[in-house]
Amino acid sequence: MSLNLILQNLANGLSLGSLYALISIGYTMVYGILRLINFAHGEIFMLAPYFLYYGVLIFHLPWWASFLVAILLTAVTGIVSERVAYRPLREAPRISVLISAIGVSYFLQNLAIVVFSGIPKSFHRPNFFKTIFQFGEIRIQSTLIASVIVSTIFLIILIYIIYKTKTGLAMRSISVDIETSRLMGVNVNRTISFTFAIGSALAAVGGILWGLRFPQIYPLMGMMPGLKAFIAAVVGGIGNVPGAMLGGFLLGMVEILYVAFLPALSGYRDAFVFSILILILLFRPEGILGKKVQEKV
Repeated sequence: MSLNLILQNLANGLSLGSLYALISIGYTMVYGILRLINFAHGEIFMLAPYFLYYGVLIFHLPWWASFLVAILLTAVTGIVSERVAYRPLREAPRISVLISAIGVSYFLQNLAIVVFSGIPKSFHRPNFFKTIFQFGEIRIQSTLIASVIVSTIFLIILIYIIYKTKTGLAMRSISVDIETSRLMGVNVNRTISFTFAIGSALAAVGGILWGLRFPQIYPLMGMMPGLKAFIAAVVGGIGNVPGAMLGGFLLGMVEILYVAFLPALSGYRDAFVFSILILILLFRPEGILGKKVQEKV
């Protein structure tokens, strides 16, 4: 394989990895605070491209305005799902919350099929995102550049919020001990809702960038990216935001390079990704940057 082809695949892997990183952070933030795997996160990811699509098609909003509205509506959806499906079960056995998360996932899938129909729709891309830049023999789509830049900006903002603000301090405090945080004056409900809003907003950005990269949207489009983002969170260390970012980038790189070096086996790329999850759980279940934590009973 030539150097140019390797560089081309590395660029593609970086782009895909940035999308996985954005989505996986939502998993890891919710798990870090509530020890809950929010299996509806992939469906939250799916809603954002639809919000943008109808914002442009029906309400004739400029693309950038529809982008912002889609992020806002997706964040609100995350807050509502937490308020309705998870908060009432906060003191219930963990299996009950997990079942509720699966229920929310299927509810949003079927709601999307009823409201938006199951027919795939062509996702609108502004002319800029159709541009292809040529660097020697390497072709870089503008969507690739945009996904890396936008992902990096939002990830930096998230790191700032978590480690430099009072809300971030409250989030980190709750992740250690909810009851003690409540006794220290932390508004637990508001902080958890904010966590869901941030995670959902990042999933929205990832969903819209995904729609730009693969310009077709349909109600089940969030299933596989959501599962792979979950794997990325586990690989990096679920509950650890930098770990989720690292896991997302690594998974994107590995997936693209697997197809590049083993094209005859490209049909097994998803199986290969899931085998990575099995190996991680067998040999390092806490992930690359995760720490062993004593499970509370």
